[in-house]
Amino acid sequence: MNYTDLLLPLFLFYWFTVMVLDRRGTLAKYNITAYGPILMIRTTKGQEFLDRLSVHKRFWRIFADIGLPTMLIGMLIMFLLILFIDYSLITSFQTQTVPEPTKLNEPRNFFLIPGLNEYIPLYWGAIALMVTLMVHEFSHAILCKVEGIKVKSMGLLVALVPIGGFAEPDDEQLMGKKEERTEKDLPENKTEGTPKKLATRIQRIRVLTAGVMANFVTAIFAFVLFFMLLGSISTVGDVMVTTVVNGSPAELAGVRQNMILTEINDIKINNASDFLSYTNTIAPGSNVKLALVENGVPKEIYLAATGKNFTRAGVIVSGVIKGSAAEAAGIKEGMIIVRIDDTEVKELNDFINFMNYTKEGQKIDMFLLSNSSLDATTEVFKAIELRKNPSSINADKGFLGVSYSPQSAVSYSIGIGIGQFEAKAYLGMLKKIPSLMTGIAGWIIIFGLPIYGFAGEGFPGFSGMLMNFYEPTGWVAVFGILVFWALNILLWVGWMNFYAGLFNCLPAVPLDGGHVFRDVMTSFLTKIFGDGEKVERISNSIVLVFAILILLSFVFVTIAPYAAHGF
Repeated sequence: MNYTDLLLPLFLFYWFTVMVLDRRGTLAKYNITAYGPILMIRTTKGQEFLDRLSVHKRFWRIFADIGLPTMLIGMLIMFLLILFIDYSLITSFQTQTVPEPTKLNEPRNFFLIPGLNEYIPLYWGAIALMVTLMVHEFSHAILCKVEGIKVKSMGLLVALVPIGGFAEPDDEQLMGKKEERTEKDLPENKTEGTPKKLATRIQRIRVLTAGVMANFVTAIFAFVLFFMLLGSISTVGDVMVTTVVNGSPAELAGVRQNMILTEINDIKINNASDFLSYTNTIAPGSNVKLALVENGVPKEIYLAATGKNFTRAGVIVSGVIKGSAAEAAGIKEGMIIVRIDDTEVKELNDFINFMNYTKEGQKIDMFLLSNSSLDATTEVFKAIELRKNPSSINADKGFLGVSYSPQSAVSYSIGIGIGQFEAKAYLGMLKKIPSLMTGIAGWIIIFGLPIYGFAGEGFPGFSGMLMNFYEPTGWVAVFGILVFWALNILLWVGWMNFYAGLFNCLPAVPLDGGHVFRDVMTSFLTKIFGDGEKVERISNSIVLVFAILILLSFVFVTIAPYAAHGF
């Protein structure tokens, strides 16, 4: 049973139950507020814990004070980035080079919601989101305690499962001041019945910047731990079993897809060339020992080669894109491309070079080996009409619609096809990121790692097929798969805190950056025009204009590619 199929009906049933309980007033009895499917479960407990955390007032004030210049720098970077993106899109309209719509233009990918945002994995993303929200909100709460502002409640945000925590300060004290006061004018203690203590501008800024500062500090710690732990990861090998021929000795012996092949008869297999060279020497009927690794577990599998020693290089189709020319022609995953028209395809470069000289609408004949039998049957696909290339970089080239292994080969005497992946080089690039952080390149890589990776493939963490290429070494080896879980959590906690911190720097209410921008603007204008309602009105108007501009910018970035190329 695929349990993910039950998620939507379960969530809808949960939402219906929430609506019924909310209308009956049951939720209100227990101090629970529903915002659609999201529940705010409040409690007044935990105040003593906050009091203990806020004892070191000097430390927390310095922490929050550092947050102000940090937020202003982040605010400037984010606003300039938005202007640059808008300018680039407007210019592309003038030059008729507007990029094709991609997943990044979909509104769901603007939000850090695991499961909704297709770049963020559900499980690791949910853990990271919970940490991000709790760190952010409870930093606000601690600074409220430090500055003598009441924290009315704390609690959990729940949408079927817990998605974060929150702290609820007294909004009138924090944001609802009637007149500007200095800390000296405000008594530390008020008796019952006296007016509420209202936060000064500097107190409010400290509270607001604390959340962003906490996100950035958490991101730094998570990334430091991630790259430290990454040093204990090594490569199992670069050669993966991508296909197992039906009825072959390999299938009967228990060889499975995604296993990593390291040796054949004690001969090291480092790449596709090693595989081709050695398998061509295997005598019919001879015994073969394969050394493989599956999910970090070394295995030795013994088999007897078939009488027909046939090994063929080519390009293995590792995937077929839905709605593509390849799918329409009937090309299947696992087939091996060996010829296109009159061009032999012995390696990936042969395939790429041919496709680089194709055009949309061009018809080609393709010859592929089937992985469904030991006879190595060649199937011919006639007159495949190439389609429009979705990539703006290769817009003038034809598009077939297949993904492929970088280097590949098939041995029919053994019954396996392999693909060569640059696992060692990829790990080396990951480990090199910290050395790039002294320049802008490292920060750009970190910011776009889950989306772009190093070559547009994205890096979701060590999971799925990618995890098969690696193993923990040294003192962490005893923890096995838990090491990869820790790496995934640290990666996503770091990335989401970094992203959330930058997003909250934007000078748009209701984000923290919007409130801080308004206070900073009010303080600046007060020095010019003096204090008064006029300054408040001007500041509010400026913040409103910025918020509208940023909102319109997000809308523009979303719809511009569709406006140029059609919805």
